[in-house]
Amino acid sequence: MKRTESVKDTEGAAAHSSILIIGGGAAGMASAASARRAAELAGIDRDACTITLLERNPRPGTKLRLSGGGKCNVTHEGSPEELLEKGFIRRNEQRFLRHAIYSFSSSDLLELLHSLGVRTAARADGKIFPESGDASTVALAFEELQRLSSVAVRSSCRVRSVIQKDGVFHVRCAGATYTSDAVILATGGVSYSQTGTTGDGLAIARAFGHSVVEPSAALSPVYTVKPPPEALAGVALRSAGLVASGGGRSVERRGDLLFTHRGFSGPAALSLSRDIAELLSESGSCQLFADLFPDHKPSEIEQLLLRQTRTNGAQMVRKFLQSCPIAPPEGTFGAAPHGTIPTALVPYIMRYASVDSEVTWSTLPKEDRQSLLAVLKRFPLGRVREVVLDQGEVSAGGVSLGEVSPKTMQSRVVPNLFLCGELLDYAGEIGGYNLQAAFSTGWLAGVHAVKSLAQKA
Repeated sequence: MKRTESVKDTEGAAAHSSILIIGGGAAGMASAASARRAAELAGIDRDACTITLLERNPRPGTKLRLSGGGKCNVTHEGSPEELLEKGFIRRNEQRFLRHAIYSFSSSDLLELLHSLGVRTAARADGKIFPESGDASTVALAFEELQRLSSVAVRSSCRVRSVIQKDGVFHVRCAGATYTSDAVILATGGVSYSQTGTTGDGLAIARAFGHSVVEPSAALSPVYTVKPPPEALAGVALRSAGLVASGGGRSVERRGDLLFTHRGFSGPAALSLSRDIAELLSESGSCQLFADLFPDHKPSEIEQLLLRQTRTNGAQMVRKFLQSCPIAPPEGTFGAAPHGTIPTALVPYIMRYASVDSEVTWSTLPKEDRQSLLAVLKRFPLGRVREVVLDQGEVSAGGVSLGEVSPKTMQSRVVPNLFLCGELLDYAGEIGGYNLQAAFSTGWLAGVHAVKSLAQKA
């Protein structure tokens, strides 16, 4: 690799860097750090491999500081295979991310964070957070890593255009121009646009001839045409089943579901939001339902209701529902690991089942019992109005995976152009999987950017 001059931001003169990274989020900062490490392992000194990171915000890591509600769910417990199986349901996305996540696993990420002084802790559900409970500790650690790696960070620098001439990239920003031998695009998707993710990288990729799958919502709140009743706003259904139906097709997910003033949030809604958005786009209509007994067949619940009729005939049905476990484990109705059916929900169960609020089990007609059963398994939540793209933790869509090498993150269209992170057409489940994928794909891109330049030299 030939020696390059250090980066200088001088108006009218193009500053040269061996590797130029566009985007200072998780993927971009990971790629910068891994590029430096790869160069040093190859015996390339820092003057011979200069690395510059361009960030449109005043400082890198803006979205990272907001992730996980400001607590930063950095990754998820488990082996690479477990992360792929649990975190990325679509097989093509699993296949694409396999090499990256094996190359830079959750264990590698945690080891790196620990070396930077960030202690982490895993929750019972496998989600891993910094012990501080503050996302800024992760962002600050990666900022420090840029300094340790001699990465020239140029903040408040929004890229306007990128072209390639005679194997050299020319990158134009407001007030500065840069050239480089390799470019890593790590600009993110289009969610949380207030953090700067407005699709700049997608426009650059398109200009280079890449195909872009239209961005859509993922891990986003779901709004219904008719908002939930005011009395239910803030009510959570623990470990419920969420079912979305439209156009003759249904999709479902299991998890906590939260009623909001405009629709639904919580892990189940966020996780299913990508599929809901697709159903809505495909069929023009999508209905939502909650399953309060996802581990039980209707016939099993019918036996429970019949048993109540035989043994507790004088009990009012609504009183039973108020103390009834929600989502009890398979094979039992007595255990309540997720609590009971929320009291605020019971009047609506009775209303939707057309069952009188004062009826007892002994006076409950068979048809009303069957109606009650149907509502317990398919509680109507309403018709979807929209899945809010800009409020999603991530966005689906992006640069087509078939046009990027999964083993290097290098473009199959443009030599020495690398793409990583949320810019690519994948979206994982809630739980730290998307951040891990950003770190992993970014890390892989940085390593192979150095290797490609070494081969070029």
